[in-house]
Amino acid sequence: MRLKFFLPAVLFLLSAGCVLITAPYDVTKGAVNGSVWVVKTGYTVTAAGTKTVYRIGKFTYEVVKAPLEWPLTHDFQEIDGLPPKEAIRLGRVKNFPYTVRGRRYLPMSVEKAEHYRETGIASWYGYETRRRSGGHMTADGEAFEPSGLTAAHKYLPLPMYVRVVNLENGRSVIVRVNDRGPFPCDENPEAGKRIIDLSMGAAKKLGMYDQGTAMVRVEAARVREE
Repeated sequence: MRLKFFLPAVLFLLSAGCVLITAPYDVTKGAVNGSVWVVKTGYTVTAAGTKTVYRIGKFTYEVVKAPLEWPLTHDFQEIDGLPPKEAIRLGRVKNFPYTVRGRRYLPMSVEKAEHYRETGIASWYGYETRRRSGGHMTADGEAFEPSGLTAAHKYLPLPMYVRVVNLENGRSVIVRVNDRGPFPCDENPEAGKRIIDLSMGAAKKLGMYDQGTAMVRVEAARVREE
């Protein structure tokens, strides 16, 4: 898939992935073209339950439902007007509004997300969870795996696949968006202007792990499950 567009962006220093952007994405109707990625699905039974394994080309994604008692990766105040865990239990997270640190975010529709494309700064996250014991849950109820190929986005429906291209070195990866973020925080209010937070595993694939941030292009990945 080749989607070409450029938007101005500013490089920010790496800090905790915590300025609500009123127009955070550029959606052009009919802009998506090119290949449809085939998602192959398999299942593995583990001691913790069933693990769903998705494969897109050379990329593999292992999805495990997190226990409801696990803490969330971010401090959501509510999702769709409900307590966060209740919304997750009821499956009301895909593109429902949510609130973090007093700011309300309204995700885009599934239809708009199919044509999503944006250029800006990516960061990676996961270091925040090291200060907490045990496993952690993403905003759509999946177990957070720092070494996996996942990402957090403030406005895309959950879950969704996107292709991320590091414009500084040409590397690319397809990630499963299953969490929310990045958000502004006290230490770095500008962090919320970044367009995507990648897992540690995705950051390493893109060659941006050490520097912490990179200018990237993010575009919807057209997928078909088999």
